[in-house]
This record gives sequence, C-alpha cells and structure tokens, in this order.
Amino acid sequence: MTESFRSLLRSLPDFPASLPPFDAKAAESDPTLLFQGWLAAALAAGVPQPHAFSLATATAAGQPSSRMLILKNIDEAGWHFASSVTSRKGLELSENPRAAMNFYWPQLGRQVRVVGSVIELSAEASARDWDERPATDGRPNPSWRLYALQPSEIEFWQASADRNHVRYRIELSK
Repeated sequence: MTESFRSLLRSLPDFPASLPPFDAKAAESDPTLLFQGWLAAALAAGVPQPHAFSLATATAAGQPSSRMLILKNIDEAGWHFASSVTSRKGLELSENPRAAMNFYWPQLGRQVRVVGSVIELSAEASARDWDERPATDGRPNPSWRLYALQPSEIEFWQASADRNHVRYRIELSK
C-alpha cells in the first residue's frame, strides 16, 4: 500500500500547464497593492474562496498548529482575521502573538506568505465584525475578537513550469 500510495502522489500534477508570468523586478513595490492585484487575478480565474488562507500559530512552547480562515480586511493596522479568544488559535495568540498566513491559488500556481506580530483590534471593531457575520442572531459575542497580523515579511511566490519558481520577498519594519 505504501508504494502504491507514493506512486499515486507522484503521478498527480503539480501545477496547470499554463501559468501567468511574474517578473519580480518589475513588480509593484507596495505589497498590499500587489496582493490586491493577485487576489483580483485569482477571482478572474475562478478560484473559489480566494480570500481563504491558512493561519499558523504556536503555543508559548513552540507547538505549531494551523487552520483555514478568511481575510477580513487590510489596512494600516494589518491583515485582519477573526476568532474567539477561547479557541485554540485565540489561546495560542494570547501566549505567543506571532503568526503566519499562507494564501494559495493553485489555478495560478501562486502563493502569498505573510509573517508577523498579531494584535487584537478594538472591542468595537470586533463587535462590528461579529454582527457582519452571516447567520448571527443579533446577540453580542464578547469572546469574539478581530485580530490584525502586522507583517514583518511578505513573500509572493509564482510557480514556473521549468521549476525555476519566482520568489519576491519583502521585509517590512514594524
């Protein structure tokens, strides 16, 4: 079974035959604008839930975990996402307020990785986010928090058929 499973995995295609070009030297220097452009391209390509990302956190002892979330906004505070403070990620962020986001758009062979410190946004912003969620019953949720990841590093990654994948890494000071 192990060899057949390995063979199955090795036979699966990595990327589509046609991939968009990406010239890092000519790329938009503002990572937020570049991300918005890549998100627009993902939408145009029909990528389902292009605003979904994997969020990686870790306990104070360094035990990692990850899960899928939805990007809520990007502004001067950072890249927004939400969760309950009593969830595993909420508890991990209270112990170790650093995280990494990874967006992946397989139809385009693109990834965006965002790493940095995480802050809790205001109670008002958190309540507004809770109220804007689908299927809420109008009651407040005091454990709901809107967070912002403040990037120290953003990497744009474009797959290439020749395996010379393009990485465009931007280090930010915070």
